[in-house]
Amino acid sequence: MILLWIIIALFILYSILIIYYWQSWRSIPDFISTNKFLRTKISVIIPARNEEENIGFLLTALQKQTYPKELVEIIVINDHSEDGTADVVTRYKEVKLLHLKNDSINSYKKKAIETGIAAATGELIVTTDADCLPPENWLRTIAAFKEEKQSVFIAAPVVINCNSSILQIFQSLDFMVLQGITGAAVSKKKLTMCNGANLTYERKAFCEVNGFTGVDHIASGDDMLLMHKIWKQYPDGVHYLKSDEAIVSTQPMTTWKAFLHQRIRWASKAKQYDDKRILPVLVLVYFFNLSFLVLLAAGFEDHRYWLCALILWLLKTLVEFPFFRSLSIFFNKQWALKWFFFFQPLHIFYTVISGLFGQFGKYEWKGRKVK
Repeated sequence: MILLWIIIALFILYSILIIYYWQSWRSIPDFISTNKFLRTKISVIIPARNEEENIGFLLTALQKQTYPKELVEIIVINDHSEDGTADVVTRYKEVKLLHLKNDSINSYKKKAIETGIAAATGELIVTTDADCLPPENWLRTIAAFKEEKQSVFIAAPVVINCNSSILQIFQSLDFMVLQGITGAAVSKKKLTMCNGANLTYERKAFCEVNGFTGVDHIASGDDMLLMHKIWKQYPDGVHYLKSDEAIVSTQPMTTWKAFLHQRIRWASKAKQYDDKRILPVLVLVYFFNLSFLVLLAAGFEDHRYWLCALILWLLKTLVEFPFFRSLSIFFNKQWALKWFFFFQPLHIFYTVISGLFGQFGKYEWKGRKVK
């Protein structure tokens, strides 16, 4: 009986959290640019490791940007690629190619970004990943938002492309919810959350907080850990850009193993967060999802616990559905609504596994084993 009361309490707190995210997301106005006289110089920084198959598409998309070409420079930092990544980049004459020299560090991506920023001349740094694709008005929308809001740091939306496979559909939907939470949290100034595939910040702000100094020993976290450093310096200068013109698409993991390693990598940052406001949220979400496994295990002693788990599954779906629906409309994924109920068990299982191994296990990323 005590177990059920604990789970009920977790469900109530979780429901309040999800409803808060839903209302916060809905309250963010869609940004529409009206400024036709933009003047901000932008440096696009792209760390790349073994991205021969993808980076050409990104660089071509950047060539098609509607933002004035004289206000854009593109810098690719080759992170010890073992394929033809560098050869592809050299075909784009207007792109500056740098090579990462350091080979005895723990966070190669942070070092790559630092290397790119050191060579940059733009006042505004925009970072993305080599397997991403931006829409043609991406840089124009970012510059307009920055000039209108006087933003120092901008988190912007990312969407995962998918085919018809269960793995890719699940990743796409799960990531969409994470993006919604990001927008809600940043817009309400409650948490510093973002994704490195679509980030913007002032170069001078990066220098003022000494870049990644203090967090450069951590393998991951080139996005959220930096965001918090800048937020502490400029608490009113961190904003979320909600616009379909700013959505960057990225590629899904192609295997379940790669997917789990990615999520473990993300979860591994949790104990390193300087923004301690996020820890109670992570703990609540983790233990609420863990309660499903507890109920399933308890059901072997008393079958009524299995009925409780089913009821909790239904209630979780009902609470999350309005938030999920709002996100599916913004990201143009209304087709995903039919999958929402059936993916709940998979989401619960991976949340528990990745959360556990993110704190105690190792993971492999880009051909490197990381502790």
